[in-house]
Amino acid sequence: MFSEQELKKVEEIKSHYPESKAALIPLLWMIQEKQGWISEDSMKYAGDLLNLPYEHVLGVVTFYTMFNKNPVGKIHLQVCTNVSCMLRGGYDLFNYMSGKLGIKNKETTQDGMFTIEEVECLGSCATAPMMQVNNKDFHENLTQEKVDKLIEHFKENVTVKF
Repeated sequence: MFSEQELKKVEEIKSHYPESKAALIPLLWMIQEKQGWISEDSMKYAGDLLNLPYEHVLGVVTFYTMFNKNPVGKIHLQVCTNVSCMLRGGYDLFNYMSGKLGIKNKETTQDGMFTIEEVECLGSCATAPMMQVNNKDFHENLTQEKVDKLIEHFKENVTVKF
């Protein structure tokens, strides 16, 4: 799965910890960065790299919500609907985006471009409603107009690596 260079990065990450199992979360991030999600095969691969049983890796992947356990689109839109976002229109925004893309929660468009997901608090309550894109970029103080512009931008400028 990993190139020689990526395996060197794994070794470098492992060197930061007294036990190799402590490197599991950074390793899982590397896998998700590379393929967009954590498959069963990649969980086994991570376990092999760190000498951990598959069950341990599975437990970590299923415990943390930031790991995608199923394939997602090239653009993964994670829309906060927790209290602050909800009070400032998070549900309305999620429903608008869902209708615009023609998909429901945790579904992917037929072209594989977009996945939309309703998520818990992302820690940007003062700038609600907001969403996170591909576990990285925050887009805050969202309106339907801003969402329209973002979706068009993503359609025209996909620079995501998976």
